[in-house]
Amino acid sequence: MAKVEFLGPLSRESIEVDITNLAQLKEFFKDDIVLQEWLGICAVALNDTLICSLDVKVEPNDKISLLPPVCGG
Repeated sequence: MAKVEFLGPLSRESIEVDITNLAQLKEFFKDDIVLQEWLGICAVALNDTLICSLDVKVEPNDKISLLPPVCGG
């Protein structure tokens, strides 16, 4: 199973999901209204590499990081 990390203000514990691509992850969270708002603006990294396509293949033991935008100074 792949591990999903919720970084920054998402403030959730990591979870493991049984998916084969990122489109399935989006479907997995479809009923979570709060997270749905964040998913529209989050960057997504797979094994610490930013991903732009939901069709990217996810392997067992991959790490998916949801990266919300932050302001820095």
